[in-house]
Amino acid sequence: MKVGVLFSGGKDSCYASFLAKKAGYDICCLISIVSENPDSFMFHTPSITCVEKQAEAMDIPLVLVKTIGKREEELYDLEKAIKLAIKKYKIKGIVTGAVESVYQSSRIQKICNKLGIECFNPLWQKNQEQLIKELIKNRFDIVITGVFAYPFDVSWILRKIDKNFINEIGKLNEQYKIAVAGEGGEFESLVLNCPLFKRKLKVVGFKISGSGNAFRSEVRLK
Repeated sequence: MKVGVLFSGGKDSCYASFLAKKAGYDICCLISIVSENPDSFMFHTPSITCVEKQAEAMDIPLVLVKTIGKREEELYDLEKAIKLAIKKYKIKGIVTGAVESVYQSSRIQKICNKLGIECFNPLWQKNQEQLIKELIKNRFDIVITGVFAYPFDVSWILRKIDKNFINEIGKLNEQYKIAVAGEGGEFESLVLNCPLFKRKLKVVGFKISGSGNAFRSEVRLK
């Protein structure tokens, strides 16, 4: 089946792409929404412009749509993007990286139902620690691009998700109930390399903003 992947460039959408391809789906395009609202309820925003370089590295066409990011209204822009993908690439389904967010998954499912296409959520309800371990096992090169919860600080920005990360995030989970895979919005990520990439991407610049326990980075790749 021809599918489009709702793609943010983070670990979940990249891993969902990997699993979809492994399951035999034909990934015809990536669909990304660039929101002007850094606090969007629906879309990943830190370093979202990196999706263009990631799509090039994957050699998969990118459908890119901008939104002002107003709550609920931004869903019309998502529907617009999916319609474009249906028209241009003849997709019959959407793949998402949703793990636990009912807010996101229910709204995406509603759009798919309206447009008469399937919706696949290969990571849905997956154990978060197991998810991180699988990413490392499958050689995903991932860095943190945003942190939004106590006791995180700026030192976590651009930190790699590796075995040391698992140990530390596990301790934070025990002490502060930080979700191991960031499903509570505690952190955001960016994939620099994975089995779907034809070449590894490198960080060549970044700008960090924030204070206290909330920091985000805008990364430049090549």
